[in-house]
Amino acid sequence: MAERGKRIPRYSKIEINGYSYYKTDIEDAEGKRVVLYAKTREELYDKEMKALKQIDSATFRRKSPTVAEYCEKWLLMQSVHVRATTLTDYTSKVRRHIIKELGDMYMADVTPDDIQVALVPVSEKSASVYKSVIILYKSIFKAAKENRIIDQDPTIYLTAKGGGIPQREKSALTDEQVERLLDAVQGLPPYVFVMIGLYAGLRREEILALKWDSVYLDVDAPYLTVRRAWHTEHNRPIILTELKTKAAERNVPLPNCLAECLKEAKANSTSEYVVANRDDEPLSYTQFKRLWQYIVTRTAKERVYYRYENGQRVQHIIHPVLGEKAAHNGKVVYSLDFEVTPHQLRHTYITNLIHASVDPKTVQYLAGHESSKITMDIYAKVKYNRPDELVGALTGAFALWDAV
Repeated sequence: MAERGKRIPRYSKIEINGYSYYKTDIEDAEGKRVVLYAKTREELYDKEMKALKQIDSATFRRKSPTVAEYCEKWLLMQSVHVRATTLTDYTSKVRRHIIKELGDMYMADVTPDDIQVALVPVSEKSASVYKSVIILYKSIFKAAKENRIIDQDPTIYLTAKGGGIPQREKSALTDEQVERLLDAVQGLPPYVFVMIGLYAGLRREEILALKWDSVYLDVDAPYLTVRRAWHTEHNRPIILTELKTKAAERNVPLPNCLAECLKEAKANSTSEYVVANRDDEPLSYTQFKRLWQYIVTRTAKERVYYRYENGQRVQHIIHPVLGEKAAHNGKVVYSLDFEVTPHQLRHTYITNLIHASVDPKTVQYLAGHESSKITMDIYAKVKYNRPDELVGALTGAFALWDAV
């Protein structure tokens, strides 16, 4: 059978109301016959070619999967050769930033403009999130083109350069800030979490997945083993036994203050998890946010909240004063004049190792860094950002030059 656009035209001539027309018929995407008319052969030919092109396009779109369908298939294919933690991250980003925005469209219909519009909400996220979403877009549509799902790749000129909000580099907490933070949360739910972050340097997902069977307190040199990771899907906690990298699996020695803290916590615990919710289960995402809120509410920084008054949503701004009690909660005292993030606890731990002259390879192991470059970048920023300490070294280095 001849290809649709290449077939020999079969035109007949008819008269309608005293006027002569050329006539032909074609088969549409549903298999129905459609009759076309025109006053000249050339006009009818152009009309036929245009109609056939539209039919071919419609047929191709019907065979093309939706973005949601192909993304789910792509995620399934990735599950064969990526780690469980990586797949969880892919799944979250693909569903939140690609399927949510373009899921109902056919893959063949997606244009570069559609993707740019879909990326607008992502541009309000961090630069690292924006970059990872761009990589996912490009990987998915490249795979679709290689598998002949689409003819053109709409992401070919897509770039992550300049996208997202650059993250402000957090500095390590000073000894004074650490002391004030621990005083502020002493006896409160986040205390154990904060202690592990400050004195063992675990990542948030490592702390929230930590079980007592990985904490060895009754030995000469107490330590803990990192071998699980916490993730959430639809706000439900998922504990994975496969870590993101091999380097993340490590044994971390416990300083006396942390060992004593964990001994007390274990004596009062009924859960297998070191940090657990009221049901002795690992925390959900919202439960962790609530846990961290104990710290946020004790920070003397301006904050905004809304209240409905006479049916209207009214904005209120609070200007906390250091040392004062919260107006609506006498148990909360604004005792912190600095902000704290979970990652900052870990960064403080690594910084303190470097200041204690621990060698870079040991720092890399204790931090669970897969790449020595990550460790050395931090090492350089911390170690060589103290001009007062460099003066002595430079004086000694150039003493010989002065003598000459």
